[in-house]
Amino acid sequence: MNQLTNIYKLLSDETRLRIIVLLYQQDLCVCELGGILEVPQPKISKNLSKLRDMNLVLDERKEKFVFYSLKTENAVLLNTLKYILEELESYPQLVIDQGRLADKEKYLNQCCVNCD
Repeated sequence: MNQLTNIYKLLSDETRLRIIVLLYQQDLCVCELGGILEVPQPKISKNLSKLRDMNLVLDERKEKFVFYSLKTENAVLLNTLKYILEELESYPQLVIDQGRLADKEKYLNQCCVNCD
């Protein structure tokens, strides 16, 4: 039960929820997340650190960038994300994020022109 409450506490923060939904669909670096979410990189990094501490995301260094991916072993998290994506139209900010993810090059900062 403790894991369940901890996951929902983490997801109660809008920025962390938005990050998790994006990482559910694609591995991204901090620059990409910041550009898509229009959130400063320090805030993205702080939230990724909390998600990593809860063992919900993995990080992998590729040259000078660190890419984050969602760990897929957590059934509670995966079921929650599936539900959110099924009801996506109910979450206007997540719909905006999805559009930006699909066209992420428009939203990237200069630090990340060579992420891919």
